[in-house]
Order: sequence, then C-alpha cells, then structure tokens
Amino acid sequence: MRTAGCDMSMRNGPRLALRRLIVAVAPLVSAVAVAATGPSLGRPAAAEEIARWDISVFPDGQGLPAGRGGVAEGKAIYRSQCLSCHGADGRGGSAEELAGARHGLSDPSPDKTIGSYWPYAATLFDYVRRSMPMNAPGSLGDTQVYAVTAYLLYLNGLLGEAGAVDRDSLPKIAMPNRGGFSVDESSR
Repeated sequence: MRTAGCDMSMRNGPRLALRRLIVAVAPLVSAVAVAATGPSLGRPAAAEEIARWDISVFPDGQGLPAGRGGVAEGKAIYRSQCLSCHGADGRGGSAEELAGARHGLSDPSPDKTIGSYWPYAATLFDYVRRSMPMNAPGSLGDTQVYAVTAYLLYLNGLLGEAGAVDRDSLPKIAMPNRGGFSVDESSR
C-alpha cells in the first residue's frame, strides 16, 4: 500500500528530472546561440580606457610611474583610507593583517604579511594602486600610492620612519621573502 508521501514522490520524480535537465542544458543552448549569431555584448574600448587599464608594474619596477611618497604622508592616507579594514598599524581588522607577522611561513599557522610573504616591493605598489581602497579601487593618485607603500614597508621594518620611495628606489628594496618563490620549470 502506498502512503500519500510515497505517491507524491513518484508523481514528482519525472518533473524533478525534467527540471534538472532544463537547468543543465539551458547554458549549452545559450552558448550555441551566441556562437551561431556572434556576441552582442560590449563595445570596442576607447584608447583612453585602455590607457587607464594598462598600468601593470612588474617585480623589477618596470611600469612604475613618476612620483614619490614618504612614510609620514602614507601614515595619514592609511589612517583615512585603510585603517577601517586593516586595523591600527596594519595588524588586521575585517581584512588581512599587513604587518606584524609573529609566525613564519614554515609555521603551522603562518602569517602572510607584506614583510613575511611578498617577494617584491614593486608589486605591492601595483596591488595597492589597482585594488585599494576596497570601496574605491584605483582612486588613489600615484603619489598617494607611493606614500601608502612607504608606510606599509615602514610597518614591516623595511623602511625607516623618514623613508620615502619612488620608481628608482622601490624595486631595490630587498624583501625578506624575495627568494621564497620558485618557478616550476616543468610547466613551461
């Protein structure tokens, strides 16, 4: 004898299977339609848009813009733009800690701060310029980014209190983990 619950599952089984099939096949049908007719999204990027996006900075400093920023200016910018997420002195808040690593990378619970993890100071500049502050990425000018970078390096003991960085000095800063990454030659 069937119970009402079993009877319902027997009747809903084919419907559920059909729903699952539709959910699985719909993206494929959509992709085939786009491939057949060509994409209809977007527009060609304007030259000025491309210039705004073409801001890559490489580990050796290639791509760093003109400008200079010091620890004191960086501290003021950090307090107004970064402190609410990264906490006082970069010790962490709702976002990751940036300074003050107590555990090395080989410890069971490593602290991946700028001073303990990042291999190149120039890529710190690149990251800050592209991604910070979180609520307005890319809103800081180059001089402000240099200043915040200087302050973050200072918090990690890599720059003195009166220190400053620019496109010539930043790539020369020897980060403690510079040799900590290796290239997997088998993937080349």
